[in-house]
Amino acid sequence: MDGDEFAQGVVDGGYWLRKPGPNAEVVIAYQGCVAPQVIEAAGRIGTDRRDIGVLAVTSADRLNAGWTAAMRARQRGHQSATSTIERMMQDLPSHCTIITVMDGHPLTLSRLGAVGGHRVIPLGVEHFGQTGTISDLYHHFAIDANAIVAAAHEITSGKPIRQTRMIS
Repeated sequence: MDGDEFAQGVVDGGYWLRKPGPNAEVVIAYQGCVAPQVIEAAGRIGTDRRDIGVLAVTSADRLNAGWTAAMRARQRGHQSATSTIERMMQDLPSHCTIITVMDGHPLTLSRLGAVGGHRVIPLGVEHFGQTGTISDLYHHFAIDANAIVAAAHEITSGKPIRQTRMIS
């Protein structure tokens, strides 16, 4: 991805941190401060699964606004109208599952599955008010690297993902 493409992706709401390959079983889409957890999980999953994608969402609102605008345009006869998220998801195989991760409500990113009809495993924070360290809270809400790897392990077929727990 060149600099202009990256900059446009940031403005439009998202970019591929790791573009998925043609046989992707899993895409991890994340927003915000969980990036280190997602990157660690993607590396661990990648030891036993190929073509994993990582989608960095800079604005769920911008992705949704572009998607709904493109759908409205098509309803009005502009059949070639496409949104950023549609172009990003168009090459994902139908069997690919999207795991969404954010330090916020899991439904925020779960609509990404509706773009191309993909199954979604939404991970996020459903209850607020807990206190603890970031590590403790990420573990509690199942948005840490271990939870992401476990979700990928549960939804993919083939040999087990060997690194389902972090190696100490």
